[in-house]
Amino acid sequence: MTVHRVAVLALEGMAPLDLAIPLQIFAPRAETPYQLSVCGPASPVPTTSGFALAISGGLDGLDSADTLIVPGFGQGFRPREEPMPQEVLDALTTARDRGHRVVSICTGAFVLAAAGLLDGLHATTHWQYTDELERTYPAVNVDRDVLYVDEGDILTSAGVCCGIDLCLHIVRRDLGAVTANQIARGIVAAPHREGGQAQYVPAPVADAGDTALADTRAWALERLGETLTVTQLARHADMSERSFMRRFTEETGTTPLQWLVGARLGLARELLETTDHSIDRVARDSGLGSAANLRLHFRRALDTTPTAYRHAFSRQVPHADT
Repeated sequence: MTVHRVAVLALEGMAPLDLAIPLQIFAPRAETPYQLSVCGPASPVPTTSGFALAISGGLDGLDSADTLIVPGFGQGFRPREEPMPQEVLDALTTARDRGHRVVSICTGAFVLAAAGLLDGLHATTHWQYTDELERTYPAVNVDRDVLYVDEGDILTSAGVCCGIDLCLHIVRRDLGAVTANQIARGIVAAPHREGGQAQYVPAPVADAGDTALADTRAWALERLGETLTVTQLARHADMSERSFMRRFTEETGTTPLQWLVGARLGLARELLETTDHSIDRVARDSGLGSAANLRLHFRRALDTTPTAYRHAFSRQVPHADT
């Protein structure tokens, strides 16, 4: 595989978890082409968690990076009170001008915005700071209720753990669903979540007697090829439909039916990559019903067709595409 260099930019006041997410997901593995480095304007880099991080790479390490990731900042971050060093902004602008992919996690979006990289684009950040991002950088189209935004070579994520969703999305875009799913299982991450799902925002604390829905979601994932209704899901969870709908949205940030479509689309992608089943059978086995419905969801979610996706990511040839 052609080496793909990923550089993570370490800046003063960064949140250690935001830094750790890309380091874990893009860690070198036999099945991936990623080569990872941590770069910054100085070393050691103070964090907001009581320790500093020693890094070996300077800003010149960004020059050779194919993908550049900017983590967010720790608790107490005040965007307008924390101007970015000009050398950092210049390095980001240069990287973008050279066609490199630039990514932010959480409040790292403020760094991209300060460099002008988000002007005219859609972007997101932690829900606590969306108003601040919009006021400070009016040229940015702020999407408030999404997990992440993919604008091609510029990608931004919402708060903290949404960075996991975004990084797995990047792996899925680069290498396909099978590899992304393997990494997700390795880090015990949730199944794939589309970027358009709602961010987690403050919700009422669940009563002690409430039942978590993880078992019901796992049960549904084993039956994606079958007809599944909210009534069946609520019955499995031993809840009323109204309570189930409310709790499901609190736990996942989306509705049961939207979640099912996303899960079925993920299964369809994996089937396209790993089997020679016809498009009709993939649609049927994934629970999306017909080839026409499968094509519709692929076009909406991925802006491609099942056949084109298979040709791009398949590990098996030839295929029956009829």
